[in-house]
Amino acid sequence: MGKERKRNNDYIGTILRHVAIIMDGNGRWAEKRGLPPLEGHRKGVEVVRILVEETAKVGISFLTLYAFSTENWKRPVNEIQGLMRLFVESMDKYGKELEDNKVRVKFLGRKDGLPEDLVLQMNDLEKHTMRGENLNLNLAINYGGRDEILRAVKNIYQENHSLLASLLEENFSAYLDTGNQPDPDLLIRTGGERRISNFLLWQIAYTELWFTDTLWPDFTIEEYHQAFQDFMERERKFGGRF
Repeated sequence: MGKERKRNNDYIGTILRHVAIIMDGNGRWAEKRGLPPLEGHRKGVEVVRILVEETAKVGISFLTLYAFSTENWKRPVNEIQGLMRLFVESMDKYGKELEDNKVRVKFLGRKDGLPEDLVLQMNDLEKHTMRGENLNLNLAINYGGRDEILRAVKNIYQENHSLLASLLEENFSAYLDTGNQPDPDLLIRTGGERRISNFLLWQIAYTELWFTDTLWPDFTIEEYHQAFQDFMERERKFGGRF
């Protein structure tokens, strides 16, 4: 497997530019082991670190991870508070590593409503990694696809409402949280569910979807490459016949 992965690295990044991942299953992973949900999330952070490194290694330019949705506020208060602390701890622990590895971090979603110490950490991480050129890492925290689209429309209206009359798709995309980044080529969802869950609704119009029953803390580099291989074998028509 190692030799095969090394051989494929030469072309993965030239075909597959942007991968998005819905990281699902942390809570169920912890429950199966009689652990509190936060331990599943903590294990999930370790997987993120490994896959960020692998993504950069194979030459993929953009990686977008769904970390906390606008709907996740419905979870128990103690779990939410634990998650917010874990976000802060993880950024503090791995921020320098991301900077040294030239990973540029961008946060998607609303920062209002998040704890002040988390927002400060997010702003600091974006600032210190802004020159990263090996990988663009998007972290979606307090993010919802519908909310993103509404915010984009409001921003266009506030900037120049006359633009709405002649708005083109490419112009609208620039107002989304992802800005002028390319749309995801591949969306991976772990945890066994087969739905999008309000993630990148505009951007994934022609994205290839890949689902696995594996819970996020158990997701491996080998399975990551299985998703790559499946993507490579698909014929993308973008609405055309051939």
